[in-house]
Amino acid sequence: MADNIRNSTENGITYITIKDGDNGNRVSDEMAAEMAAMIDEASISSKAVMLTTEGEDFCLGRAVMGEKPGKLPEAYVMRGKFDVVFDFYDSFRRCSIPVIGRVQGKACGFGCAMAALTDITIAADTSQYQLPETSHGIMPTMAMSSMIDRVGRKAITYLTYSSEFIDAQHALAVGIVSQVVPEKDLDQAVEYMVEKVSNIPLAAVHAVKDFATYSIGLPMPNAEQYARNLHATINSSEALREK
Repeated sequence: MADNIRNSTENGITYITIKDGDNGNRVSDEMAAEMAAMIDEASISSKAVMLTTEGEDFCLGRAVMGEKPGKLPEAYVMRGKFDVVFDFYDSFRRCSIPVIGRVQGKACGFGCAMAALTDITIAADTSQYQLPETSHGIMPTMAMSSMIDRVGRKAITYLTYSSEFIDAQHALAVGIVSQVVPEKDLDQAVEYMVEKVSNIPLAAVHAVKDFATYSIGLPMPNAEQYARNLHATINSSEALREK
């Protein structure tokens, strides 16, 4: 395991923490691959994933941001090079349990993507969010893809074209975060949410995640049928009594 990632499980909850605050918790491709594997593993054995970072800022982006690219590879080579990031984004969606995020300080680029991707995001009222790619001459569609099923079109285009920071209340309004609390209450709010999820039967935890993930884009009659089937299946299951 990378020295700057901590992974542990306690009472059925998997905790993943990036602990590189002095470097803005920037994420390398190797770290992204490792965290994707951790989320996949947690999906098998846990009831929820708790994603946090240490330090002043949540995450200031990818570790490669700001590096000079040198000679650019051919497009088909470059496309494969970024697969590790797209797979990391997909690990949140394919995970059968909720991923809960705790956001403090700045969440830039990759960090903003992580904040949007977590199923439940508890944010400090002092937190800020930015997609700076266009200001660095970088095509932003990788970061945009993380938000396409989370955030509205107008918010995504504003973030990418302007490269401006938005505050926590703005992020709440457009769907990047779920709840904004005073910074001093952040840990308490996160612990409360973890406890709430812990008390839900695992079958219901899986069903909620399934419907939230796979009903998107379905025609309304199909989404309704999917909801009816899940409702009947889970509510008639003995597993609903299990925690």
